Amino acid sequence: MDVPTPEDPTNGNRKQAALAILPFLLLGLADVVLLLYWGLNPLWGFVILPPILFISVLGWIAFKSGFVRHEGVTDVE
Repeated sequence: MDVPTPEDPTNGNRKQAALAILPFLLLGLADVVLLLYWGLNPLWGFVILPPILFISVLGWIAFKSGFVRHEGVTDVE
């Protein structure tokens, strides 16, 4: 596995990864705000927030490092 470099155009960069993950992160944060607005115990916000952040970070790493490429897949016709 190659280590991505900033000069390598085949690997994603941080800005593109952040833009790809941002809608999902905002949706998760809006969910937490909605739960708190509905009057649920604020503890539920702390329970739901770590998985949202964890998955967002995993997605960012995947986009940034190029895990989402179709490496080794060939078109069979």
